Amino acid sequence: MRHHAHNELVIDGAIALGAFALSVVLVVAGDDGLDALSVVLAALSCFPLVYRRRAPVAVFAFTGIVTAILRAVSAAAGPPVAPTIALFSVAETTSRAALPRVLALVVLMLVAHLAGAGIATDRFPGPEIAFGVALWGGTWLAGERARIRRERMAELRERAERAEREAERERRLAAAEQRMRIARDLHDSAGHAINVILVHAGLGRLKTESDPAAARAAFATIEEVARETVGEIDQLVKVLREDTDGANGVEPPPGIAALDGLLARHRAAGLDVTMTLRGDRRPLPTSTDRAAYRIVQEALTNAARHGDGSAAVTLAYDADAVAITVTNPAARASNGDGHGIIGMRERATLLGGSLQAQAGNGRFEVHARLPL
Repeated sequence: MRHHAHNELVIDGAIALGAFALSVVLVVAGDDGLDALSVVLAALSCFPLVYRRRAPVAVFAFTGIVTAILRAVSAAAGPPVAPTIALFSVAETTSRAALPRVLALVVLMLVAHLAGAGIATDRFPGPEIAFGVALWGGTWLAGERARIRRERMAELRERAERAEREAERERRLAAAEQRMRIARDLHDSAGHAINVILVHAGLGRLKTESDPAAARAAFATIEEVARETVGEIDQLVKVLREDTDGANGVEPPPGIAALDGLLARHRAAGLDVTMTLRGDRRPLPTSTDRAAYRIVQEALTNAARHGDGSAAVTLAYDADAVAITVTNPAARASNGDGHGIIGMRERATLLGGSLQAQAGNGRFEVHARLPL
């Protein structure tokens, strides 16, 4: 910023020096020739141009008055150089609110300049009026166009910066949503795995002596569930660490196609699970497919933990939605406000769907509707 201001000062200094040289040439071209007073007045009218960016109106007023005096005492030829340059800066920086006052000042300076020309030539300055109006009118339009162009560039920069800020905010929101999804997936996977492992560990402990084959099968199931869960958690943590949208070669969480394996593991753990399919089974959007699997998984985990040994799953395909119902006998009362229920409801809500969980008549039911 300081380097830029220094460059502007150097440029304005060069402009002031050039304007002074041109003013001296115009004085020499006049009828009265060059004298010390004319040189001093020419210098006073031009060197304030160095500060035309900092105080454009003040510089214009000062240079206009001095140039009018110079024109009156020396009959200098040509246009008023310094006020014309300063007028460009005035037009470039004047706001709409200050426009009437500034235009009044411009008219006043033009009248003063024409009065000086009339005094010097001892006649009515008709040609000077036409030339002065045309020159300063064109200069004002040029300065105003420069102002409009600068404002448009500033607006474009502001839009670009605002778009960049919005993009960064969207990225952070997407990352936060991704972390929430990963947290729900971790909760569902870990909760399901721990429940299955707990049941099979108890079965293996009870069957170690009486039925070694059943005990080995239980331990094999524990190993399989643990391996699958560790792999899934590893994928989820990989996405979390990379802070991506989950696309970099990481397998997505399972969907409805994996329900058969999920039901088989629960049956092996001792939960009597039945499944009913209604409607024509068809591919679902990835987010809906994933949410449906997780809702069934969490509902069955709750049924195994808090139920009475059985559960029924109904999957219904409608024209515009897929409906999921999981019911099980309730061994004890539940208000349906646990963390698992909250997570299932969040999944359905994020997709524009709904989820109800309620207990009654000795049964607990979870019903979700996910729009397609």
